[in-house]
Amino acid sequence: MAQPSNTVASYDITGIREDMTDMIYDVSPDDTPFYSKSPKTKAKNTYHEWQTDALRSSAVNAHIEGDDTVADSRATTTRLGNYTQIFKNAVTISGTDSALDKAGRSGEMAKEITKIGMEQKLDIEKALFANQARDAGNNTGARYMAGVPAWLTTNTEFESGSSGADPTGDGTDARTDDGTPVAFTQARLNTVLQSVWESGGKPDTVYLSAFQMNLALGFTGNNNQRSTIRAKRGSNEVVNHMDVYVTPWGTVEFMLSRENRARDIFVMQSDMWAIANLRGTRNEPLAKSGDSDKRQVLTELTLVSRNEKASGGVFDNTTS
Repeated sequence: MAQPSNTVASYDITGIREDMTDMIYDVSPDDTPFYSKSPKTKAKNTYHEWQTDALRSSAVNAHIEGDDTVADSRATTTRLGNYTQIFKNAVTISGTDSALDKAGRSGEMAKEITKIGMEQKLDIEKALFANQARDAGNNTGARYMAGVPAWLTTNTEFESGSSGADPTGDGTDARTDDGTPVAFTQARLNTVLQSVWESGGKPDTVYLSAFQMNLALGFTGNNNQRSTIRAKRGSNEVVNHMDVYVTPWGTVEFMLSRENRARDIFVMQSDMWAIANLRGTRNEPLAKSGDSDKRQVLTELTLVSRNEKASGGVFDNTTS
């Protein structure tokens, strides 16, 4: 079929209004499981401190009738601390830009501030999992908080045959990565879970990357059962989902994390970690210096390792 002569078609018309949906679609990942799950507390100084304690080991306890009582030697508490880290981002919007009629948002500043808030949470999650030591900073250098790997030293599984080594465990140094990683296995995870239990911990969450989760999906065993979500009878669904991992040492939830290093797997008792906020997230206007508006989003906080013996890690895992 041919178009009749002198037909006015859309290709010939000028002045057709644009057709743009009034939505903006963004699928960038914004989940921060560790930051969201950790209890929140208040810091009152840039160096936030806390104390840990421990019971002595069990011993034979039997005494002679009428014997004099002698006081036992008692261990004192351990004093620990971490520095607050400042997370800051800003945006400047010109006066002209603010006056434009745009699709998908009522105002450019509001949209950008919302994005910055989400991006900053990702930065915080990344810092919490970072293998970095605490740093007091100075007039020319920023303060850094010690991340999770700098605290874990009691219940760790890593490759020590070459160069791998635990940190001191007080946040003053980072752990030493081994140059020859090995595959993540069920046996390595079980070793850490057992060690945590023997130390008195009750882990509830395992944070791991998508690559390591694929390996965890293959875990099997009789005493160590992987619970799954099962498809309904008669359905065509194929289910390969890690829900919880049931072991003799407790039940843990496997939680995917994009911000921890793929080589690290963390076995955590959630209530033994906390986020201490010196300055909670705030959206503040900055001084106007011309034909533009400026705002900053700022958060200052640190990581609290309430007692690292309640958690553990499987380190030096291959990532491909």
